[in-house]
Amino acid sequence: MPHVKLDKGEPLDKVLRKFKRQLEREGLFKELRRREFYEKPTEKRRKKYLKTVKKIAYARRHPEA
Repeated sequence: MPHVKLDKGEPLDKVLRKFKRQLEREGLFKELRRREFYEKPTEKRRKKYLKTVKKIAYARRHPEA
């Protein structure tokens, strides 16, 4: 769990920004968005398949990458 140390006299906005940055680095926002709604197994498989198709198409267009 991310935590932020408060410095004396530090504005709350700055502390909140630090905390959000830590959440982002640890991938918690992505995980929360993924779990926000139930996703049926067929939807998961379809998403995975489409991601693979996009990856292959990109590799064909950009052979040097």
